[in-house]
Amino acid sequence: MFGPLGLSLAPAIRRNRTLYAWVKPIADWYADTAGYRKVGLKYDDLLVEERPDVERAINRLTPREQYDRAFRFKRASHCAVLHDNLPREQWIKPSEDTRYLVNHVTEVEKEDNERRMWDNVDVERRR
Repeated sequence: MFGPLGLSLAPAIRRNRTLYAWVKPIADWYADTAGYRKVGLKYDDLLVEERPDVERAINRLTPREQYDRAFRFKRASHCAVLHDNLPREQWIKPSEDTRYLVNHVTEVEKEDNERRMWDNVDVERRR
């Protein structure tokens, strides 16, 4: 029922300009406080990759995107070992923090739903 992306109020908030103006600074503050950009990770790197649908989505990435993802993880684990953040010029900027995996995950979810639907179809023989 719930996928790795979960429920999101973002589309409703983006449609309402007043609500967006109130929520956007709080969201920016939260993303900055979370600290994943300070170690070189993007938001989609935080998805739990042990889920079968996320694994299939990761396999659909281009070789360059897979390499970049692996590099970000190696760099973040190095920062964790050193108990330090990257230098400020190497932090992921909010403009660079794009959702690169969401399209693939939603595509996999749609395919799973379609497969589930077709698995429940009863086929009857015509006479």
